[in-house]
Amino acid sequence: MSPRNLEILAYEDTELGPLCLRRRELLSEPGTVVTEVTLNHEFLMSSYNTDSEREISSRSAEIHGGSELKALVGGFGLGYTARELLKDPRIVSVEVVEYLPQVLQWLRDGLIPLSAELNDATGLQLTAGDVYQRLLAKPEQKYDLIVIDVDHSPADQLGSEEHVFYTADGLKASREHLTDGGVLAVWSYAESSSFSEALKSTFSTTHVEPVRTYNPMVQEEQTDWLFFGVK
Repeated sequence: MSPRNLEILAYEDTELGPLCLRRRELLSEPGTVVTEVTLNHEFLMSSYNTDSEREISSRSAEIHGGSELKALVGGFGLGYTARELLKDPRIVSVEVVEYLPQVLQWLRDGLIPLSAELNDATGLQLTAGDVYQRLLAKPEQKYDLIVIDVDHSPADQLGSEEHVFYTADGLKASREHLTDGGVLAVWSYAESSSFSEALKSTFSTTHVEPVRTYNPMVQEEQTDWLFFGVK
């Protein structure tokens, strides 16, 4: 890789700032190569540790408990959330809505680790658009699972303004896109008491679950948070 252990795979200007896809070998683990995304010069995601991205998918299906499920995913990322849903035999279709079309092009161009697998996946639909706009509008179809992994957290959003999705009004509108018994799941790197309260005021059953993993890159345990609301 050049220079030394870093390769820039794509660099795009977007309305949210510069978007970069890079691949590098970890200095702390020679031979381990990771793919990473930065947005507006801030770290966004990595292929190195995908535990919580995969966990939010598997737990959504477990909490629902049904079969022949249709899922909507907000945010493609590096594809690990969608792939975990596709692996589950209880799920028959997955639609992913991604705000940045450049991210979907990376997949088509084979630039991310899961490109070959997801480009050939059946039951996967990719849509360029704003998942929040979709959820705040009147539903054209309903889903059994809605999995949102877009922002860093309810209080740390990618856009410059706070989004109504994370309020009780936004959650009520989003709930209408779920079938009876449907599950809304939201990923976050931090706990949020205000979002938890909004979720409790909107859904009949809620769960807030930490996912703790050890990150050897920073030599400490990190905790991501998963929020679930059941209609």
